[in-house]
Amino acid sequence: MPDDELKSKFHPADDMRWHEATSKLMNELVATKRDLQQKTIELQEALDQVKLLKGLLPICASCKKIRDDQGYWQGVEDYISNHSEAQFSHAICPDCMKKLYPEYYGGSKKDNQAGQKEK
Repeated sequence: MPDDELKSKFHPADDMRWHEATSKLMNELVATKRDLQQKTIELQEALDQVKLLKGLLPICASCKKIRDDQGYWQGVEDYISNHSEAQFSHAICPDCMKKLYPEYYGGSKKDNQAGQKEK
């Protein structure tokens, strides 16, 4: 098929529609890329704020202090607070309440007697 015959099958308006469609797609692609870059920045900022405890923690078998990377021993609360976003509130578990404050322990009479035998 000669070039003139091939050109005659396409209307100049087709070129314009193709150009408009291509331009629209390119604009959408640029906008999508910009959005993706912004999301990547936001995710990186969030990841930078995450503090993760992992690996083995050398902990004293007696007092439960944890040895840090510099070789200093810290209380569990201090160590975890310094290496994570965790915060602590304190309470006394029922076993310790029985042991430390048996007169205030609200357990059954049997529990109070068992606590006294352990002393």
